[in-house]
Amino acid sequence: MAERRSILSGSTFEEQIGYARAVVDGDWVHVSGTTGFDYATMTISEDVVEQAAQCLRNIEAALTEAECTFGDVVRVRYLLPDRADFEPCWPVLRRAFGEVRPAATMLVCGLADPRMKIEIEVYARRSTA
Repeated sequence: MAERRSILSGSTFEEQIGYARAVVDGDWVHVSGTTGFDYATMTISEDVVEQAAQCLRNIEAALTEAECTFGDVVRVRYLLPDRADFEPCWPVLRRAFGEVRPAATMLVCGLADPRMKIEIEVYARRSTA
């Protein structure tokens, strides 16, 4: 039977809502929609580009705990309330995914907290090498 385990970041949202930052299921790693909160302080920048960078730091921490990297990401979803905020984030997103080129989708939608300007979720497949 495939290994299944949850990875928790310490975010108060995980406890309050009842989910994990990521779930490892065999070789697959499913990272929940991740926002720009710094989970150590539960603060969030007002700047969308800094939020995107913090999202990626949060995701990278989960991927590291799951024993994989951005290089293992096969799909990414970007969720933003304001489509105009997406393009300013491209350089930060390209630094994480430019060499990997995962399948990607950007959706415009409301997020759980009005301070959130971007949410990112990824799916990765751990290398068996």
